[in-house]
Amino acid sequence: MVVAYRIDQQRLWDSLMKLAEIGSSSPIDQEGITRLSLTKSDLQARGALVDLMEEVGLDVRIDTVGNIIGRWEGTDSTAPAVLTGSHIDTVQQGGIFDGALGVLGAIEAIRTLMEAGVQLKHSIEVVSFLDEEGTRFGTGYIGSKAMAGELKENVFDLIDDDGITYREAFLQANLDPALYKDATRNKGEIKAYIEMHIEQGKVLEEQGLSVGIVTDIQGPLWLDITITGSADHAGATPMNMRKDASLTMAEIILNIETIAKKYDGVGTVGKMTIEPGGVNIIPGKASFSVDLRHVDKVKRAEMVDAVYESVERACQKRNAQYLIDIKKDVDPTSCSEEIIQVLEGACQDLTIPTMKLQCGAGHDSLIMSKMTKMGMIFIRSKDGISHNPKEWSSKEDCATGTQVLLNTLVQLASK
Repeated sequence: MVVAYRIDQQRLWDSLMKLAEIGSSSPIDQEGITRLSLTKSDLQARGALVDLMEEVGLDVRIDTVGNIIGRWEGTDSTAPAVLTGSHIDTVQQGGIFDGALGVLGAIEAIRTLMEAGVQLKHSIEVVSFLDEEGTRFGTGYIGSKAMAGELKENVFDLIDDDGITYREAFLQANLDPALYKDATRNKGEIKAYIEMHIEQGKVLEEQGLSVGIVTDIQGPLWLDITITGSADHAGATPMNMRKDASLTMAEIILNIETIAKKYDGVGTVGKMTIEPGGVNIIPGKASFSVDLRHVDKVKRAEMVDAVYESVERACQKRNAQYLIDIKKDVDPTSCSEEIIQVLEGACQDLTIPTMKLQCGAGHDSLIMSKMTKMGMIFIRSKDGISHNPKEWSSKEDCATGTQVLLNTLVQLASK
């Protein structure tokens, strides 16, 4: 199906740059954007998004966990809706495009169709999910998990670095955590979910392509590991008598790299602390995060087992104790073959060269695949940089990806 309606490239770009002003310092390329879930900057961005959706003419509502949903009604109100979107929260000092492109691109696609007087059978809903990143409270996909019925009540007991619980953050944002189950949708209400996102890698750039079609998504598993040794005097304690928590941690971190390579997955330690932190004190406590990912659930489980064994060995060797807490555990998933074919057809109709590729980052699509057919469009990332102030995708690539999204939405919502 060839769709002739063209999105407004400059209007899309302007909306991206306007949203980027919220949570950013000047210049953005040095300090980036920080909109952690339900903080002042995030709430300001959420308000701006609601205003934009209403300006476009969408029917806007906010569900009980804070997902922002803008609905364009189809000709058959009883037919299941096609969902599209992403998130607008960021990591610390993140970039302009991560998440935001998927939300604003979806709005631009629907605005283009509305202006052209197009009518589709199925309603289309643009969703901005709450807290995809998980940066503030240590676990993400809050909005999509709630929509899929996967959210657990204990998430509201999590505490941020300022000592605020997720429950308190909800209440401060005029959300009632006791009503989180009301955000769950029936599977019959949703026909499909399609998400456009920057690649956050270098594959498309190396292939000279602006758009890619995702086949599989790695599932992230996050661990918080705490090593407890003995904080003794650095000068008075011989090396063979020490219980150094930092050296134990270092040994485990090096093993994580070896494990990730062995299983052809990825393993990352991105956050660590050492206590008490004195130059002449042997560290008695070390805490660090571990992010393990793989597209194969069995191999990822083997990676996790290997990490546990590594922690056990290192602690026995250095007479230390350990505690491991699982902060996030999301299964890897595959995209719908049907939607992959629709995406391929859209690219072919638009004469846009493309390729299929795996996704190494986690997205709300991971969760939405539990309740409906799911597909993902990737947009080229300059130098593969993301979660970084230098994150960049060109104006032309953003428009090209949004055009593919528009054509795909028309196909999915027409029949």
